[in-house]
Amino acid sequence: MEIAVVCRGVAHVERDIGVGSSLDAEWLALIAALRLARARGLDDILLLGDAAAVVAQANGVVPARGRASQHLAVFRALAGEAAAPRVRHIGRAQNLAGIALARLHPR
Repeated sequence: MEIAVVCRGVAHVERDIGVGSSLDAEWLALIAALRLARARGLDDILLLGDAAAVVAQANGVVPARGRASQHLAVFRALAGEAAAPRVRHIGRAQNLAGIALARLHPR
């Protein structure tokens, strides 16, 4: 798997992070984005993702089951007592992290 996070216009790509599903990768990207935002001392955090299922689980709209519940627990632990990050669904064409990954694999 590989993931990308874009923070303030800069893409951060992690490659060869293990084996998993596309939803695992989406969760790991969401967690990496929150870690990066916290490391930069950001408080008002808006996280964007194109995986509707992951966004819904992160927002508590639908239950997370299986591995997703483990990812959600990590996400919530990182969120901690600070202001909860907002997580919003966007289309794949607007996802800068996805675009950054696509550029690594030209067709």
